[in-house]
Amino acid sequence: MKISVKAKPMAREEKVEKINPPNGEAGENTFEVSVKEPPVAGRANMAIIKAVAGYFNVAPSRVRIISGYTSRQKILEII
Repeated sequence: MKISVKAKPMAREEKVEKINPPNGEAGENTFEVSVKEPPVAGRANMAIIKAVAGYFNVAPSRVRIISGYTSRQKILEII
């Protein structure tokens, strides 16, 4: 399954929220992930992977970033 993620590094609290896509597109998996880690040396990306894995109740090794490694807009794959 592929999901679209809007990353929010250096947030006050860690959370994963499903957000409604624009124009009411059905079946779109779009999430906003807030993490406390700064976007330095991939620390925020690792925190995002752990947060998404916890949200979907899977191991972090089953979540990977497909695109957007250095961007706030990311596409993640959960296998």
